[in-house]
Amino acid sequence: MRRREFITLLGGAAAWPVTVRAQQPGKLPTIGFLGTSTPSGWSQWTAAFMQRLRELGWIEDRTVTVEYRWAEGRSDRHAEFAVEFVRLKVDVIVTGGNAVPAVKRATSTIPIVFTLGADPVGAGLVASLSRPGGNVTGLSVQRTDIAGKRLEILREVLPGLHRLAILANVDFPDSVREMGEVEATARTLGIAVAKLEIRGARILSPPSKRSRTTRMHFMSAATRS
Repeated sequence: MRRREFITLLGGAAAWPVTVRAQQPGKLPTIGFLGTSTPSGWSQWTAAFMQRLRELGWIEDRTVTVEYRWAEGRSDRHAEFAVEFVRLKVDVIVTGGNAVPAVKRATSTIPIVFTLGADPVGAGLVASLSRPGGNVTGLSVQRTDIAGKRLEILREVLPGLHRLAILANVDFPDSVREMGEVEATARTLGIAVAKLEIRGARILSPPSKRSRTTRMHFMSAATRS
């Protein structure tokens, strides 16, 4: 099946290919659905996805099969599930977030649809937004592209802005790229930047629950000189 034969979108619309690859007798087309969180955490998105499929005539267990896998916040499981989907020979893989690179490494032939990619071009997932190429497609929120613009607007609102603190999860590649874009724009505007790097949720817990050695004092996101 060619990538251009289908578009699958979560939130606004979802679609399934009009034609699929030749199936074994009695075998339904199969979607590999890899959630980065838990079933409850993705319940709204999953419900919207399945509703749209039904509207298009694709009924679970009647005209299409869905293989769900849930990483439960563990990024180390993305590659494991991606390999499993390849072994199962699913017809398309739907996923999102930081699971996409692992799935892309697992297959160059099974179509991959991602939801709300922050910077698919910068992440090397697609060649360009207009012509993705390869077997990966999806939605881009262009978060990295507009990160610098947001800072420019903030400077217009606060002309006296001269120092900026960036709080980011450096274990999440999209956050690192967005932070880099903000830093680059800040340099052109003459704004000093302090980076506050997060590695795990523990660092954000209340001070009473942290030891003195891990206690951090966060500066405000923006201060006037």
